[in-house]
Amino acid sequence: MTTEKSTRTAAIVGAGIAGVTAALGLQRAGFDVTIYSDRDQKSLRDDVPATGTALVFGEAQAAETSLGLDTYADRAPNHTGLSIRIAGPGEERPELIGFDGFFDGFVGLAVDTRLKADERLTTFIQNGGRFVVDRVNADSLDKIAGANDLTLVATGRGGLSELFPIDDDRTVYDAPQRHLLTVTVKGLGYGPEVFAHRSSEGGAHSLFSIFADQGEAWWGPYLHKDAGPTWAFLGWARPGSDWDERFSAADSAESALRIAKDLYRDYIDWDLPEVQAAQVIEEDPHSWLKGAVRPVVRRGVGVTASGHPVAALGDTAVAYDPIAGQGAQSGLIQAQRLVAAAAAHEGAFDADWITEQYNDFLAARSDAATKVTRLFLSDPEFAEIGNKFFAAAAVDQRVASTLVSTLHKPQPLLEINSLADADRLLEAITGERADELISRFQPAGRFERSSFAPAAV
Repeated sequence: MTTEKSTRTAAIVGAGIAGVTAALGLQRAGFDVTIYSDRDQKSLRDDVPATGTALVFGEAQAAETSLGLDTYADRAPNHTGLSIRIAGPGEERPELIGFDGFFDGFVGLAVDTRLKADERLTTFIQNGGRFVVDRVNADSLDKIAGANDLTLVATGRGGLSELFPIDDDRTVYDAPQRHLLTVTVKGLGYGPEVFAHRSSEGGAHSLFSIFADQGEAWWGPYLHKDAGPTWAFLGWARPGSDWDERFSAADSAESALRIAKDLYRDYIDWDLPEVQAAQVIEEDPHSWLKGAVRPVVRRGVGVTASGHPVAALGDTAVAYDPIAGQGAQSGLIQAQRLVAAAAAHEGAFDADWITEQYNDFLAARSDAATKVTRLFLSDPEFAEIGNKFFAAAAVDQRVASTLVSTLHKPQPLLEINSLADADRLLEAITGERADELISRFQPAGRFERSSFAPAAV
């Protein structure tokens, strides 16, 4: 894609994946663009952890493709589905529900955000973009916004995000719902023998295990910036749980992996042999991360001291719990929509214009992404609906694939607000009455255990 010449200017504050993607898109649309970052390019790649697994599906990949960007489908392991296991609470931990959903017409790609952002930043600079290493505060943002036609703030959940008021109508939680631990590992392939007990697809499917009183654990293929095709563990601990206490003790990649292995030994033994084969990525001491995210939706426009409007982008605009993989996807889709709207707009990028674009993004993606996140968080408001969907997925493969595909396209869930709505969707998927479908559900009793044996070296 060739870069057009323009007198219009744009500033992006923040050099994460959403900010750099928007910057490169605006540059290719003809804007004169400057990126501001508090770290230099090497530090952004090598001195910080990746912000989660950044798993993206079809709609987010389409957003990247429309901007002329690499989706990494030919370099990253492709996820072709998701295998889910659900266990009940208490010491017995009854094994209740198991199903394996296939992605229809798309794949999942989990790519190290440090790699993506670094390569896009390199292209941006090679194309003549300015990259300024400077910590931007409210005062300097005021000057930046005054000197540019369009200013986007993509600094994440801290710092300048406070410039954008919280949308109380869309922000449901007043605290994080989970405490997180993630670590990227090597030592495991992707053949049909890997996690064969979970799926006929073996290592092409990622794994999700849910424990009613503890939290959730995900294990999936990943592309690491240094080690290449790898695997990642991501765990969500309910506050105050045993898992929460375990996660809090992590202080290195080695300890994070040890905690994950112990967790699988004590709770998720059906997947244990593969997990035990995992090894730390020695060349990256930042291959792990722990923390917590309060899901927050902010207003899309902020105003600087001198009255200049600025737009929130990515996690600065909407912070999702990563349980349903909506954060990275949302940021990419929002960036693409902003670029397309800005390229077609001939007037000022004023507060009304920014608000209009943001409201359109909320309606087209973010509201639905928030809802699917709440569903996978076992939000009490959607507990009965979720229980019905998961039970039906264990009975009918079509329901299983539809349910896991909401991670790619969550919009249909906006219409599901009652058990009656859920029944209508199940009947549309299967052609069968929902009560007849659910009547065939039987608890799993005992999940199949892995017989994986690592190849001798």
